Amino acid sequence: MVKNNTYEALFLPTKSGVIKIYIYGFKPYGSWGNVITSMNTVSVNVKGYNRKKTIIRSLEKLNESLLNMKEDE
Repeated sequence: MVKNNTYEALFLPTKSGVIKIYIYGFKPYGSWGNVITSMNTVSVNVKGYNRKKTIIRSLEKLNESLLNMKEDE
């Protein structure tokens, strides 16, 4: 098995910081992939087969984590 060392990076600017999305895998189509999403000190790691759904799921988890942090303060 050959390890895929390439990744894609997306940076989304927001009012409270920059959301960084790192996408590993998903090549060839339908293969396993990994998405790491981070903002400030919070990061989320999600794995899946469908690239688009996995990115959306990681953003949902990041949003949920950030809301939980605000509630704790």
